[in-house]
Amino acid sequence: MKANYTDVLPFEWKHMSDIFTALGDEHRQRMLLLFEPGERLTAGQISDASTLARTTVSHHLKILRQANVLLSEKKGKEVWFWINKPLLEETFAHVLNYVRGETHD
Repeated sequence: MKANYTDVLPFEWKHMSDIFTALGDEHRQRMLLLFEPGERLTAGQISDASTLARTTVSHHLKILRQANVLLSEKKGKEVWFWINKPLLEETFAHVLNYVRGETHD
């Protein structure tokens, strides 16, 4: 066991709390599952596919964006969203490396 609890969190893990918080909600998980690989969707498309009110969908999209799980770009009146695949791959790689005992001190 490591001696100091506050020293346990590796540097590369510091941003992961927001990501896991964002991914911890079932509605946000369902939103992510709407995306085909490499696909971009508008807020309207996501809202139309959801059982939630448009304002609630917007709230969930904001949380996913703030955690950088989703990236976005405004084109005209539409905001397009896509999954930040590199960030998620890196985040889960850190977790898998830890679980496998492949961490570096």
